[in-house]
Amino acid sequence: MSQKQLPEKAAEIEQLDPIKYGDVFNVQGELASRPIAPRDAAAMQAAENMVIGKTLKGGSAAVMESAAALNERLGLSGHNNASNVGREEGVTVSQKTLHGSRVVTEAIGGQVVRELSEAVVGSETPGAVLDKDSVTIGEALEAAALSMGDKTVDQSDASAIQAAEMRATGRNLTQPGGVGALAQSAATQNPKTTNKTTISDILKDASEKLERDKCVTREDAERVIDAEIRNKPDQNITPTLPGIGASMAAAATLNQNK
Repeated sequence: MSQKQLPEKAAEIEQLDPIKYGDVFNVQGELASRPIAPRDAAAMQAAENMVIGKTLKGGSAAVMESAAALNERLGLSGHNNASNVGREEGVTVSQKTLHGSRVVTEAIGGQVVRELSEAVVGSETPGAVLDKDSVTIGEALEAAALSMGDKTVDQSDASAIQAAEMRATGRNLTQPGGVGALAQSAATQNPKTTNKTTISDILKDASEKLERDKCVTREDAERVIDAEIRNKPDQNITPTLPGIGASMAAAATLNQNK
């Protein structure tokens, strides 16, 4: 980078906003305005491993790691950075068993950011178990990350990802801290910078980032395609070309033919 480009790059970075705790979690006060830092994400991952024995699927650590990596990639955070809240008040993970499920509660700076439940081994009902031979929404999103490669995230992508996440979780809202929230943040930031966030950045390991997952159905694919089309300038999509909706449609077809 030339000396002439340095001031331009610095000015560009100053115009960007890092992903903050308030962007991905339902938190208030000082914590909401703090950027998510790499050391905070590492602390949450360590807490999950200590209490649960693993990094939780759809847990706070996975969300924080994705957000912190994007902040670092955009030059908005250093690799060894930690927020004041994370450093002084810390992160906590606790668990309890309730009605045959393990309930995990995660907090940062004294505020609960995530509460997850998973069936205790041996207590699952048949309907709660995924068909291992079928393609899940998380897997379809991961396939989209591979097929779309370095395509930058735009609003149609973010809307499609949000729709897919809603279908997976069964909730008619964008999950705070989920892939949908990260995709929306990327779609908002990308027009402001030359250092773009890609589909792969958001959807790599999507299965691990979803709080819940399910096998892809034709209705799931239709909802995602509809969200994608409604937010494209030309309102058009070609199912045979790489895209979130195309990946979901392919997965639905595979599942239907099993």
